Amino acid sequence: MPLNFANEGDSVKIVRISGADESRRHLQNLGFVEETELKIITKSGGNIIVSVKDGRVALSKEMASKIIVAPV
Repeated sequence: MPLNFANEGDSVKIVRISGADESRRHLQNLGFVEETELKIITKSGGNIIVSVKDGRVALSKEMASKIIVAPV
């Protein structure tokens, strides 16, 4: 399922990142790589704040839809 379908408080694992090469590279530079676990901190207006590795990252609804995740 796309990341933007996950609920606040959910822990998920990245299965795949879709989209153009530039978008995938940008997400990978932010720490979004396959098999990485994320926790959804908050969702507001379609935008999402997630905890990834040792930090927090805010994603737009469009970017979050490119990250395919599975529940942990």
